[in-house]
Amino acid sequence: MTSTVPALGTRTAEGSALQAVLLDMDGTLVDTEGFWWDVEVEVFAALGHTLDETWRHVVVGGPMTRSAGFLIEATGADITLAELTTLLNDGFEDRIGHALPLMPGAARLLAELYEYEIPTALVSASHRRIIDRVLAALGPQHFALTVAGDEVSRTKPYPDPYLLAAAGLGADPARCAVIEDTATGVQAAEAAGCRVVAVPSVAPIAPTDRRTVVTSLEEVDLAFLRGLMTEMR
Repeated sequence: MTSTVPALGTRTAEGSALQAVLLDMDGTLVDTEGFWWDVEVEVFAALGHTLDETWRHVVVGGPMTRSAGFLIEATGADITLAELTTLLNDGFEDRIGHALPLMPGAARLLAELYEYEIPTALVSASHRRIIDRVLAALGPQHFALTVAGDEVSRTKPYPDPYLLAAAGLGADPARCAVIEDTATGVQAAEAAGCRVVAVPSVAPIAPTDRRTVVTSLEEVDLAFLRGLMTEMR
């Protein structure tokens, strides 16, 4: 988990119950969910197996252990979980070394949160080695801390990563807005008691009374996030 947790400054709390914003990474801020699937397809092709396209919805958004474990079991591939995890991370790192497209609206939203000193955390099921590579493109200054999937004993869909991030920012989870793109991430954030904005990337996500669904981050700004907290009163 990285560094420099700011105090909940004056502009953070004025006129709003919003205390912090917690953001997923793959498929939410960077357009990389497709990268993971492409790498999985290539790795298993080299092992002599073809992945079923319908499995994409099973593995998206989950921790590496769950996704990789499912694919090993589904294909019967002769490879260990540790070996597959290394191959997938290596392949993904190679992909983002050539291109790392941001999702529409991501750069603008991060810049606005930074300008108004909103405590912000990056909370991902990806491993630390991947997060650190992606941070170079997102701008590490935009995040007071980051939580990686291999740094918690239970990652998404468990609430632990979001509870850890909220605690690190000194925020009440109920006053944190979480932005996620998958059902797995949404489940984790809601289990932590956070208010969720879902921006579905691969599979649809239905709205609920504590979950707002948008089609793009271009619909999300600080006023929008503060408004979500106002609706809770």
